[in-house]
Amino acid sequence: MKVLWLKTELLHPVDKGGKIRTYQMLKQLKREHHITYLTLDDGTAAPDATENAREYCHALIGVRHEIRPKFSPGFYADLGLNLVSPLPYFMTKYRSGTMRRKIAECVQRGAFDVMVCDFLMPSINVPRDIACPAVLFQHNVEAAIWKRHYEIQTNPLKKTYLYAQWLKTRAYERAACRSFDSVIAVSPEDRDAMARDYGVSYVTDVPTGVDVDYFAPSGRTPTDPFNLVFTGSMDWLPNEDAIRYFIEQILPIIKRRVPQTTLTVVGRNPYPRLVELSRRDPSIQVTGRVDDVRPYMERAAAYIVPLRIGGGTRLKIYEAMSMEKPIVSTSVGAEGLPLRDGCELMLADTPETFAERVISIITNDSLARELGGRAAAAVREHFGWRPAAESFAEICGDVIQRSKFKRSSLMVKEELGTAV
Repeated sequence: MKVLWLKTELLHPVDKGGKIRTYQMLKQLKREHHITYLTLDDGTAAPDATENAREYCHALIGVRHEIRPKFSPGFYADLGLNLVSPLPYFMTKYRSGTMRRKIAECVQRGAFDVMVCDFLMPSINVPRDIACPAVLFQHNVEAAIWKRHYEIQTNPLKKTYLYAQWLKTRAYERAACRSFDSVIAVSPEDRDAMARDYGVSYVTDVPTGVDVDYFAPSGRTPTDPFNLVFTGSMDWLPNEDAIRYFIEQILPIIKRRVPQTTLTVVGRNPYPRLVELSRRDPSIQVTGRVDDVRPYMERAAAYIVPLRIGGGTRLKIYEAMSMEKPIVSTSVGAEGLPLRDGCELMLADTPETFAERVISIITNDSLARELGGRAAAAVREHFGWRPAAESFAEICGDVIQRSKFKRSSLMVKEELGTAV
């Protein structure tokens, strides 16, 4: 297949869940299919991001695009203007006339068998009635994320704003999903939600994977028996909320029983209050972006996923499983993953239960080893990236065949109409 892949960012550094899933999927697909990667480029990618794109695509088309930095005057101005827009803010900031023209040019040349829109955001630049089979690759149900933001927010003004963003996102996402020939989700739960809530006729799901060779214990980093670790991009609101929730409501309970407990937060762009807290509290370490998360994971006694907001599936859980870590997660954190409470991980949805489960791990070595061992065995047997990519390619092939059948049926109808 010749694939036109649409994205809003270059992939290097490959340092967050969405990038990791796309990178690994494309690396596998590139072995048997020709990939053209058409993306916005806001200048924040790594200096070698363009050169390294050859790892996951055969051809790269970059479109320069400026996005206002968070918390700048322009950012707040855009938020204000968005109050009168029918579109959610996180979509409008990716609007690009240049990208829309580039997509149209590529499709008009007829050089592609299928177009893949990776995440919802690039869809704002897809021309209407595009003459190419088109697939929307949905890593999340975006409206579900905004709904959860709204539900847990306590500030009345912010709650009102988030409610509006949720409604706008739901309306846009529904229309976008129905405009593509097929939608690919990353979990059965997301697949069923889009079929049910958006009336999408052709929606399937592909499994989430992990690089089990890369995420493996090295044996060189000793375990700190009282250290907890969280990994994730800290400029993603669900991760920020998760760490606020853990530090404010869960960690104090743990420390009352196990005072020597420490927390390491690994991920790019930590919010200022978290950085300041780590300066005042030596038991909390905030690393910012790191080149390799594995030493931090290997050092930890337990891996925590205290997410209250989210959608799709959490790659970080499979990574921690592959590193043989015992995991404590909320149900939202483990959503969409075929894992069992008490077997491959522990689930907890209240601060008290979450704290108790963490305490049971860091005070019981045999339980920790048991959980970590079962998790590693499960992920290595069932969750590599090759099956995920094969499933993705098969779905795209079906979309292409359906499109050919649809075109031939229309031609027959036109001929019959002319004959009559």
